Amino acid sequence: MEHFEQTLAEAEEVIELRRLFGSPDYFVRVAVADLAAYETFLSRRVMTIPRIKNVTSHFTMKVVRTA
Repeated sequence: MEHFEQTLAEAEEVIELRRLFGSPDYFVRVAVADLAAYETFLSRRVMTIPRIKNVTSHFTMKVVRTA
């Protein structure tokens, strides 16, 4: 967990990183230019971390209201 947290905390694309109770274990919000940049981030930063089994991604379709 420490390696995962440190690796993502140091990534410039990560704008929010939360460890959660239950499933999933983490919530990571990233800011990238496009889907190609996200794929690069995922393949070079996230999937290189040992013991990563599953990644689920969600993308904003439309911002209706912000806080």
